[in-house]
Order: sequence, then structure tokens, then C-alpha cells
Amino acid sequence: MALPVREQAKYWGIATAVFLLALWYLGDVMLPFIVGGAIAYGLDPLADRLERMGASRVVATTVISLVAIFVFILMAVLIIPMIVSQAAGLFESAPDLFARLRDFLSERFPDLGDANSTLRQSLSSIGATIQERGGAFAQSVFSSALGVINAVVFIVVVPVVAFYMLLDWDNLVAKIDTLLPRDHAPQIRRIAGEIDKTLASFVRGQLTVCSILGVFYAVGLMLVGLQFGLVVGFIAGLISFIPYVGAVIGGVLAVGLALFQFWGEPAMIGAVAAVFVAGQFLEGNVLTPKLVGESVGLHPVWLMFALSVFGTLFGFVGMLVAVPVAASLGVVARFGTEQYRSSLLYKGLDRDEEPEGDT
Repeated sequence: MALPVREQAKYWGIATAVFLLALWYLGDVMLPFIVGGAIAYGLDPLADRLERMGASRVVATTVISLVAIFVFILMAVLIIPMIVSQAAGLFESAPDLFARLRDFLSERFPDLGDANSTLRQSLSSIGATIQERGGAFAQSVFSSALGVINAVVFIVVVPVVAFYMLLDWDNLVAKIDTLLPRDHAPQIRRIAGEIDKTLASFVRGQLTVCSILGVFYAVGLMLVGLQFGLVVGFIAGLISFIPYVGAVIGGVLAVGLALFQFWGEPAMIGAVAAVFVAGQFLEGNVLTPKLVGESVGLHPVWLMFALSVFGTLFGFVGMLVAVPVAASLGVVARFGTEQYRSSLLYKGLDRDEEPEGDT
């Protein structure tokens, strides 16, 4: 006999509280294990595909791990230093860019020539502020991410955790299945399957889309000859999981830089804008339909809310678990809505079930 609903709610509430408390107090310790688990989850479909092709799980995991290490080393040696260098250069050149913007606006709006003009003073201070704060901000971002725990331990533990979790992923899922409450196991499996489908379609698919778009924007802008094209493309690709936001922010930043660099060359400015137009066409007609599909994803507002809340409460670790938690809550909310719509509270009393005396 199943437990009463009140008892079930109590135990599930305790489990949720334990999870949040562990995230609050042990977030720094859990970080490498969360990252390793996320990597293993993302690579599990690839390991399954290699198994279907005839490789053993050990061979599939080893091959994937070696390729991942090679890609990481390549990025650490070639790509990341270029991004950091261009970002630093962009911050350093900010005062000059804003000074040129001030001069351009002064020609069009003579009132800005007044030294006491509020807008003139604002434009003069924005560039200096970005130069002063920008480098410190970028440095704080990297230090907050890597300073949570010792960087050496993080770099060593994450690959080990990812390797062993990827190797034993199917066994872990099977063992967790044996611990499910027997009365509710079918419904829990159904909800877990929908959560996995949502994460697979949104997280895996969107990460792939963001990576491809980031490379496309960066390479396209660099081929056009735009200064800081790599860092602009990286930024645009990084936030492309929010529809249109990545293209708008990256496009405005790229076109703004192009106006200063290619002033008087409308063809070059148009080429920079064309890179983002082509990226949006590629995303909307090829990447998203093929990689994300038509399955239910996460609403951008809900995603940003989850990132803000978990980031504020639990820091960097909270931002890592925000997306899977948001996806899980979304699936549970849809399940609860289905249950509500099939209940008497929603349907009311059928005419056929009305008492005979009520006429």
C-alpha cells in the first residue's frame, strides 16, 4: 500500500532540503564532481554509439577521453590565450573608441562641445571606466571560477571523475532504478525520461549550436578583418542559447567596432553585418532544426530566472546545476498540470454522474 500523499510530500521535501543544504555547504567540494558528471552525461550518447559499432565500453571511454584531452590541450594552448589577449586589447582600446564616438557625435550635435554637457562627461568617463574595471572584471570571473578550489586539484579530479562515470554510466542508472519506490517507479521513470529528453535536446543540442555559431562568428569576423573578431564571436556564441540575444548583442558590438575601424567603407561594414545575418540563417534553418529538434525546451525567461537565482544563492556551482534543475522542474510542472487536468478539481462532476434527484 502506497504512503499517503502528505507522507510522500514530507519525504520528498526532506530530500530536496538535503540537496539544497549540500549545495550550500559543500558546493566548493562538489564542483569537480558536478562538472565531471555533466561531462560524462554529455558524452554518454557518443559512447553508446561506439558500443553499437562494436567497441567495448572501456575502449569507447578511452577513445573519447583521449580525444577530449587533445581538444582541451589545443584550446588551452591556442584558442584561450587569443581570446584573453583580444579581450584585454578591447578593454585597453575602450577609451579611444569612446573618444572617437564623442568626436563623431560632437560633429553631428554641436551642443556636446560644451565641456559641462552631461552627455559629454558621460562619454568621456565610460571608456576610462571600462579600461579600469574591465580587466579587473575579466580577471575576477576567471578567479571566481578557478579559485573555488585549488586549480590543480580541479584539473586532475574532473577528468578522472568524468572517465569513471562515463565508464559506469549505464550501471549507475541501473542501480538507481533499483532504488526507486516500487509503487511510483513507472511514473518516476517516465518523468526521468522526459527530463533526459529535455536536457538532451536543449543542453546537448544548444551547446553544440552555441559552439558552432561561436566558431562561425569568430572565423567570419576574423576573415573580414575585424579587430577583436575572435572575442566578439566567442561572446555571441556563448549567449546564443537565448534566442536572438546572442546575435543582437554580438551584432551590435561587431557593427559598432566596424564603424570605427572601417568608417567610410560601407562594404566592409556590410560584410560584418552579413556574418551575423548568415549566422542567424544557419541557426534557424539548419542547426536548431537538426540538433535541437521540435522537442520541448526551456523558455528563455525561465532559464535566465533559474541562472540568476541559483547563481545568487549558490555561486558558480549553482549556475552549473541551474539548467538541469530548471529542466527538471519544468517537466515536473507539466506532469502536475496533466494530473490536474485529469482530476475532478479541473473537470468537475460529469452530467452522467449527477445524482438522479438533481433535475
